[in-house]
Amino acid sequence: MPLTLTYKAETSVPVEIEGFTPTWANGKTLAEIGQFEVFHGNQKLPLGEMFDLEGDASDLQFDFHGDLSGVHWIGAQMSEGAINVHGPGGRHIGSEMTGGTINVHGDARGWVGAEMHGGLIHVRGDAGHLVGAAYRGSPKGMTGGTILVDGDAGNEIGLTMRRGMIAIGGRAGDVLGFNMIAGTVLVFGECGIRPGAGMRRGTLGLLGPNPPKMLPTFRHACTARPQVLPLMLGELRRQGFSVDEDLLSADCEVFNGDLVALGRGEILVRS
Repeated sequence: MPLTLTYKAETSVPVEIEGFTPTWANGKTLAEIGQFEVFHGNQKLPLGEMFDLEGDASDLQFDFHGDLSGVHWIGAQMSEGAINVHGPGGRHIGSEMTGGTINVHGDARGWVGAEMHGGLIHVRGDAGHLVGAAYRGSPKGMTGGTILVDGDAGNEIGLTMRRGMIAIGGRAGDVLGFNMIAGTVLVFGECGIRPGAGMRRGTLGLLGPNPPKMLPTFRHACTARPQVLPLMLGELRRQGFSVDEDLLSADCEVFNGDLVALGRGEILVRS
């Protein structure tokens, strides 16, 4: 039986639960779990004042219920287990996680999977800005794992990304893959301006309609049917992400850049 946490606080002040992971809770009683210190603004409070708790954490699974859009750092630094958020979630979901699975059955706010190192995050709704991104001043962002967003997402997705996979089912905002070092970002809806600005290596896939104008520092290489694309799309399907059947055999325009950086990145634009 999972540990079930039902949010009961009525407050507009942010609540932060960083460090509350399945590994930390494993082997502890409900009373002990309820004493975990969370931040309500700048005030420390026990978790039990914010959530009703039932079940146990022995199977390394959390089920969150309620409107958690003001609850931040859910699953941050987790290394194993599963977290299910039944409703909207706040900022920094899965930040710096190294393993395990997070499913958000609703929208999520900014910084989903920021500096993530492993595991899987699947947001069934929309996500905010800076999915899989580096924090300001950090040399690299996401270094492994997979982030799936069924809906739309904001700006600077994959900022300074080093490894891993991000897939956006809807629209993506501006400067997709900004300063990207390596890794893969696929967008299945429309995309904002300046994709790939400053990217050194890696792959951006603009697979939706109305692609933006490429920056002048990218060069058109060819029209091709990349063999790796069906493999990536098949893996996304295996993980529960919806993919249009026509994409498995789609031709793409291939652009290389950004030539103001190392210039070994590629952008695949569906023909």
